[in-house]
Amino acid sequence: MAEQRTIGVGLISVGWMGKVHSRAYTNIPVFYPELGIRPRLIVAADTAEDRARYAVNVLGFERGTTDYHEVLNDPEVDVVSICAPNFLHAQIAKDVAEAGKAFWVEKPAGRSADETQAISDASDRAGVVSAVGFNYRNAPAIEYARQLVADGKLGRITNVRGAFFADYSADPRGALSWRFMRDLAGTGVLGDLMGHLIDLTHYVVGPIRSVTAATSTVYSERPEMPMGSGTHFAVVEDGDMKPVENEDYASMIVRCEQPASEGSTAQVIGVLEASRVANGPRASYGIEVYGTQGSFRWDFERMNELQLALNTAPHVGYTTIMADKEFGDFSVFQPGAGTPMGYDDLKTIEAKKFLLAYLGVESLHADIKDGVAASRVVSAAEESAETGAWQPVDEIAGTSAQGRSRQ
Repeated sequence: MAEQRTIGVGLISVGWMGKVHSRAYTNIPVFYPELGIRPRLIVAADTAEDRARYAVNVLGFERGTTDYHEVLNDPEVDVVSICAPNFLHAQIAKDVAEAGKAFWVEKPAGRSADETQAISDASDRAGVVSAVGFNYRNAPAIEYARQLVADGKLGRITNVRGAFFADYSADPRGALSWRFMRDLAGTGVLGDLMGHLIDLTHYVVGPIRSVTAATSTVYSERPEMPMGSGTHFAVVEDGDMKPVENEDYASMIVRCEQPASEGSTAQVIGVLEASRVANGPRASYGIEVYGTQGSFRWDFERMNELQLALNTAPHVGYTTIMADKEFGDFSVFQPGAGTPMGYDDLKTIEAKKFLLAYLGVESLHADIKDGVAASRVVSAAEESAETGAWQPVDEIAGTSAQGRSRQ
């Protein structure tokens, strides 16, 4: 067993995602005892006193506070999870970096490409490790499929298709939470769901280099809900109607670059869609990748399965494969195929990768540069939706879609 190493953890915002992060840290020594990593939950901050108390009484933090600066100033805190609403990410992340602490921030890291770049710049100046919550890339089936692509098992990749469709805002009585306000959230479904799909495309196929997009707001008004009194899943009866300021649906055609032989690249065309108002899908987050020798399909609603076509006779067409020990970290959580992993397990893998990176071990995790790469695609899509023209996407060095992913 590896030498035991205690890592002090701070948490900023004790909402649903803050609870997920806390459970993920606690799970590290349970699922990865061989790493010798012992997260110590030191201090959690939330503006609501009852949530700060919950962090201590239920999640196991040693103390709670309503001032996040106490997290930054605690010398025993090594890493910080930032799970606050989007509009707070940039300032908090910059403060955490300036305090010399590694940070794991939920996506979208910033409300815009410029804001996300500012977080990255602060991280670079401070020399601290970062992570961004692109959890779907950690699904064992995705890790397996990505390796198939990297090994050339699907041949030359020709096109990618993805759709992240959810129904959490399909009810027109769905509350006007901060997610629908531009000053607080930035974009709507582009940053919330499409950002995840962009990251999957980058991680599995390669970087997006140009985009043309269209967006729409299906419900222009929603009933108001006081800040902090509920989530974007809440339904409000007879509330005061206020305008929705960002998009409910987005579609994009993209051109990607896929690494080819001897340092060259090949162009891949993709079609990506995202909706938060889809009736039918609950959390249907899927990606399909097609090549000259095969293809795969994956959907989060059946995240422990992969549909794979390797078109060699007599096995032509799709075969459904269940995740097992050959798929990423699956065997860490379950003894064999058929017993499924869940969402929290993906965040545990994410926490493991983040903490390994903090300890200086390359873990191919999503970091702030991956967050910048995704946010630049989102910004290009917004501009394209407004102008109707193709928009280029600047290259970001050092992302998972570049050298780090192919080592």
